[in-house]
Amino acid sequence: MKHIFRLLTIAFIGLLVISCEKDEDQAVINETTTAKISSDKSTIVLNELIANDAVINFTWTKPTFNIAVVSSQQIEFGIKGNNFKKSATVDFSNDVTSGSVTHATMNAAMFSIGAVPDAVNDIEARLKTSVGSAAFYSNVIVLKVTPYTPNPDLVYPKINVPGSYAGAAGYANWTPANSPNLFSPGKNDEYRGFIWINTVAGAEDGKYKFAINQDWPGNKGDDGTKTGKLKADGDNIKATAAGTYYVKVNWATNTYSSVLANFGIIGDATPTGWGSDTDLVYNPATKTFVINSIVLSNTGVFKFRANDDWAMKFQPKDADQTLASGTAVQSYLSSENTVTGDPAYKVSQAGNYKIELDLHNSAYYKLTVTKL
Repeated sequence: MKHIFRLLTIAFIGLLVISCEKDEDQAVINETTTAKISSDKSTIVLNELIANDAVINFTWTKPTFNIAVVSSQQIEFGIKGNNFKKSATVDFSNDVTSGSVTHATMNAAMFSIGAVPDAVNDIEARLKTSVGSAAFYSNVIVLKVTPYTPNPDLVYPKINVPGSYAGAAGYANWTPANSPNLFSPGKNDEYRGFIWINTVAGAEDGKYKFAINQDWPGNKGDDGTKTGKLKADGDNIKATAAGTYYVKVNWATNTYSSVLANFGIIGDATPTGWGSDTDLVYNPATKTFVINSIVLSNTGVFKFRANDDWAMKFQPKDADQTLASGTAVQSYLSSENTVTGDPAYKVSQAGNYKIELDLHNSAYYKLTVTKL
């Protein structure tokens, strides 16, 4: 019994020592002075045309600690009033006490935290100093930032669709760096988008596969079963007919699908009303789908649908939208679950219009109507 009691006592003392050591570790790092940050301006308007130029410069004093530490430092941005619940950071090397941020970097940060493009946003910034898993913060400064709408081609992940069809579509045959792309709006390995194939008549016509990083290493093709499964360096995929295809790829699960999707305009604002479509024609020079001339009334509405059917429609997001001549707007594909209700487009002035539908990026389909 004495032996058991002695073992229990030793175990208890050991646990007590460990507990004390943990408490002591937690109390070792103390901030003795807080970091302070300032900027050379408080209002900035971001500009994509000078994206790589510095737009703002920050200067700061580092925090000090009661012991020597190895730290990293970032400037953290958040929308004012949100207490940095959603934030974006820009890294700086630990040996500096000042640094600039470019238009492009700042705009990417604003996009990440949900700032409204082309409008003034109240933004908070602070220095974040990290020591292991612990973070220490400076004072907060407030900036007025006007971001620009980011180029979706640079924001969203993409894969490439090289093939024998690409040259006729305005790109280059079998060249990953110069081919149509499928984008991932969810940034989640699920890619989608449109390709246009002019012919499948010859044995090598209408073929394609999928590449990544605009190069051939890591490419994927059909696994040989022609059941929508992919494998590394797999077979070329051959389209069954000429036309526009809506292609989806799950890069993680190695699956793909492609369906014909030839679009036209329909509605009581068009010459043929709701009875039939006026087809869009692909233009390889602009890589867009175009109707060069169509009469539109200002008393009706119109939509864009695929294959003379309603399964796939391009529409406004959630309400009927009046289009301004020559001004591009984002359009939404109903089958991607991005549309609320059944809205349509309209024009404020009756007349002859050119219609251009840009489908090259599935993260930002773009519609432009221009009065002739």
